Amino acid sequence: MIERLNPSSKDISIAVKDLDFSYGSSPVLKNIQLDIPENGVTSFIGPSGCGKSTLLRCINRMNDEIPSARITRGDIEIGGVNIYDSSVDVVKLRRDVGMVFQKSNPFPRSIYENVAYGLRLRGERDKAVLDQSVEQALHSAALWDEVKDRLQESALGLSGGQQQRLCIARAIAVKPRVVLMDEPCSALDPIATAKVEELIWDLKHAYTFVIVTHNMQQASRVSDKTAFFYMGEVIEFSDTSRMFSNPRFRKTEEYITGRFG
Repeated sequence: MIERLNPSSKDISIAVKDLDFSYGSSPVLKNIQLDIPENGVTSFIGPSGCGKSTLLRCINRMNDEIPSARITRGDIEIGGVNIYDSSVDVVKLRRDVGMVFQKSNPFPRSIYENVAYGLRLRGERDKAVLDQSVEQALHSAALWDEVKDRLQESALGLSGGQQQRLCIARAIAVKPRVVLMDEPCSALDPIATAKVEELIWDLKHAYTFVIVTHNMQQASRVSDKTAFFYMGEVIEFSDTSRMFSNPRFRKTEEYITGRFG
């Protein structure tokens, strides 16, 4: 039996309901049920290959690009809307659900144009609006003071940690409801990691963050809620403080304490 939270429906940002997912004939996710609260940080933890990143990519339908990928049962709702309904505009969905990847992926263009990219893509042409939005996003990503005199320089000249914060600025510039992060700090040094974690903590009042991480310390530091995955199932889902101090299931405890397997 899965240990679950039961937030009131008005507080739920993402509802995953009885979800089964497969690549071809190979099942990857089984009976996933999660109610992810809004304006907070939820971490997905678990061993490699247990389905964490697959579920993350289901939340903004990135798996649609894989021909063999399919949901065989269940659905995912964001704000009460089934995102797999045929009426859903996938392009708009991906504006509402931003994504930050494991390896920072700034575009080979200026810092300014990296942040403005999504705004231009949706048709914004007013320079004053673009300038204000870029500055606001860079401030929110705690990067403005470091790059305000370099906005027309290539983003590729930034350090790894700065590039990752730039990718976060790019994601939030279009004001999404949800920001997905797939191991966002795995390629960063401890100082850059601390800056990204502080940024997530500072922004959680305005966005719903869902983070895949293999770093138990990171999950305990930044998350309000944590879901533990094992072999395609959610074994436990609860407040992070509770899970790390008093996990309900033995397998969760073994994984958190490093005695897994």
